[in-house]
Amino acid sequence: MRATAEISKIPETLPAMGFSRWNQLQHFIPVSRETWRKLVKDGRAPQPQRWSERCTVYSNEEVHRWMKNPAAYQAQALAA
Repeated sequence: MRATAEISKIPETLPAMGFSRWNQLQHFIPVSRETWRKLVKDGRAPQPQRWSERCTVYSNEEVHRWMKNPAAYQAQALAA
């Protein structure tokens, strides 16, 4: 039981580097998943990276950049 509680513990801060899935980001993002999806679609939130059919991640660096000024954020094009 103790190991399960440690695994599900929410970190206090979003790591500055690396990648996170939505279920890891949702604790730090002040909008719903649907609002986030719309912001991403409009280029006003970090663009996701599809690592596989079932794994989509966001760059923590870009999420931090978005959190500093969400109103002025413009998504950068991903390298192909």
